[in-house]
Amino acid sequence: MFQRIIDEFKDSTGTTLRMTSLAALVGFALFVTLSFLSAAAFIAVMQRYGLIEACVTVAAIFLVVALIGAAVYTTKKRRARERAEAAARRAARAAASAPLIDPMLLATALPIIRAIGLKKLVPLLAIAGVALGYFATRNAAAADDEEEDNDDTPAEE
Repeated sequence: MFQRIIDEFKDSTGTTLRMTSLAALVGFALFVTLSFLSAAAFIAVMQRYGLIEACVTVAAIFLVVALIGAAVYTTKKRRARERAEAAARRAARAAASAPLIDPMLLATALPIIRAIGLKKLVPLLAIAGVALGYFATRNAAAADDEEEDNDDTPAEE
């Protein structure tokens, strides 16, 4: 069992290392490409317009690249935050039903079931199940309405 876990860990680590190396190689190739393109743009503008204009042109190229990178970063960060908030909402909903599967609650319920008897307890459990289902759907609907109300409000700046 442990050997299988170790083998899976080795495989995933090897795959991650290969993918990281490949990403680093691609990043370096893009850096070299951008360097040569900026050098070519610099030389072309310098021959036609002059040294200062060539410097400004290359600076503008790097500014555009930086702005694109910042826009991508901001978008990914916002999406990650939205995913984290959605996961927190799902976890809160799951935590609402967690007391029902608590081991202490089950350990307490077993002696009670034995004392009352199964034949007398079945109708009570059926009624409790219907009530629990009603309250769970009611709470889920209230949470959905609250989310819609929060989504409709304008964002504060």
